[in-house]
Amino acid sequence: MNHPLVSYPQLPDTPTSHLPFSPCVVVGDLIFVSGQASVDKTGKIVGDSFEGEFRRSLENVRAVLEAAGSDLAHVVQTRNYVRDAEDVPLFNQLYKEYFSAPFPARTTITNCLPPSLRFEIEAVAVRRP
Repeated sequence: MNHPLVSYPQLPDTPTSHLPFSPCVVVGDLIFVSGQASVDKTGKIVGDSFEGEFRRSLENVRAVLEAAGSDLAHVVQTRNYVRDAEDVPLFNQLYKEYFSAPFPARTTITNCLPPSLRFEIEAVAVRRP
């Protein structure tokens, strides 16, 4: 799309994917971050424990937001996908390490990912003032 209010920022270290989507789309001051999973900078899945995949996914969100002029403190909404429902208590514990009150609006869905992924997150943020 070619529109003066829409951009697709990326830095050299922004995680990318071989799939047809942009890491984020910026519309005015809103930043829409595509689903980030436990992948390296080339989009290759890096399997790990739930905690390892969660942390890698959040660091990917952080990198995408940085490229767009924002950070985790400016996230207003997250959508979270947890493969195994028994990981939800750990998810809630880890989530509080990256986000603090007042927390972003949040949706969490379980039992929804393929065997190759334990966690995925997408986010909406605003640009830093």
